[in-house]
Amino acid sequence: MVSRVLRDLPPTTKLFTIESFSIVKPRHEGYESAVFDDLGYKWRLVMYPMGKQDDGGSNHVSMYLRIEETDSLPQNWEVDVDLKLFVLNQKLNKYLTVQDGTAKRFNAAKKEWGFAQLVPHSTFNNPNEGYVVGDSVTFGAEIFISKKVQELEKVTFVSNPANNKFSWAILRFSQLEDKFYYSDDFLVGNRYWRIGFNPKGDGGGRGKALPVYLFAYGFAPNVPTTTTWGAVYLRLKNQRNSSHKQIYSAAWYPVHTGYGVGVNTIISIQELFDQSKGYLVNDRIVFEAEMTMVSVTNIVPN
Repeated sequence: MVSRVLRDLPPTTKLFTIESFSIVKPRHEGYESAVFDDLGYKWRLVMYPMGKQDDGGSNHVSMYLRIEETDSLPQNWEVDVDLKLFVLNQKLNKYLTVQDGTAKRFNAAKKEWGFAQLVPHSTFNNPNEGYVVGDSVTFGAEIFISKKVQELEKVTFVSNPANNKFSWAILRFSQLEDKFYYSDDFLVGNRYWRIGFNPKGDGGGRGKALPVYLFAYGFAPNVPTTTTWGAVYLRLKNQRNSSHKQIYSAAWYPVHTGYGVGVNTIISIQELFDQSKGYLVNDRIVFEAEMTMVSVTNIVPN
């Protein structure tokens, strides 16, 4: 759908003014501007003061953009252009901007695009409207070449990724200090992860419960560094049977290192130290992380 709006800024590509416009006003031939270079291509504006009759331009001023000197372009060349055409309203000192919001594909079969009904004669020739002042008119164009996206960032969610289980045994638990301890890095998907906890508790579980968190760290070599989805079962393993303490967590992990998600109450301190339960055996506990889903980002040519 063609839109016509007035704007203050002039076109950034091309302007041309015709003085003594009354001389060419009754002519059916098109006025061809000088060739101009923009964005690596040669162009020309063609204006029909009486309208381009064979394109439905009767009773209108018509104007087109034409690509020139195409012999030097590669075989099967195509140029997609976002095209705006302009007429200066000298009374308002604003530019009537005509566009339809669709890209114009210039190629060997179609070298000219524009608007047969740029401005109605009833508006353009009316001295009160301000387009023809002192027998002078000004037209213009603004060209933006639409380039194809060079690359595509593709985010894939991988269920049960390879090497998705990691166990961490902590020895001499009773001798640990009041600070956070972290496992070695383990790689799942594009990212390295760590299990972390404070033996003295954290947050609302301080002094009453054992916390456990999954932390996101750096990235594997030569992969995009993006926000990463991580879904995990965090477990405190029962070393005598399969009655493990377990929580599920799923979150977006930001790019920066050291963001952790988990729980501050995987088990109460009282239950942990109950030797009959099997979670603390020979002053040793075992955490496990099972990553059930991660996001993997790849950059692929488009």
